[in-house]
Amino acid sequence: MSRFSAIRGLSGVSEEHDRQFIKTFSAVLAGLVAFTVVIIVLALIIHQREFDGEQSAARQAAVEERLKPVAGIYAGETGRAAAQEAAQAAESEQAEVAFDGSTDGEMIYGRVCAACHDSGAAGAPTLETSTWGDRLDKGRDELVASAINGLNAMPPRGGRSDLSDEQVGASVDYMLDQLED
Repeated sequence: MSRFSAIRGLSGVSEEHDRQFIKTFSAVLAGLVAFTVVIIVLALIIHQREFDGEQSAARQAAVEERLKPVAGIYAGETGRAAAQEAAQAAESEQAEVAFDGSTDGEMIYGRVCAACHDSGAAGAPTLETSTWGDRLDKGRDELVASAINGLNAMPPRGGRSDLSDEQVGASVDYMLDQLED
């Protein structure tokens, strides 16, 4: 047996391995292409279901809010009237008070203050006298001022800028009344 005949015999085996590799590789590649096509079709179907219908009123209002101009230019008599109307609208928006002006300390505490003061988050004193330390010695007015202006991690007015001073005071009064030893 010559050297070349031995190599030729191996080349038959090698060709068979090559054919098997090409078949396997082609099958894997075809499977990946089919999987990709299925994923693309599913994505298109889901996308059509989500966006084909009319937009909800809330979504449309949110889009309009984002697209409205931040300022306007007013000129002449028409502009003056529009500017006055805009100023009045801005004043009435600022005049709106949280919770329809209610001074129910328990309700305000429950909706604004409880999130931090029930759990003691960020060092907020809970409704236990021991957690208040020297704060109680300052007196009610100083506590209300701290609640209005913010203290340490607590933002001014507990993060609700629409609370009036009276509402903040009512929530402080409620908290002081609820303190436990």
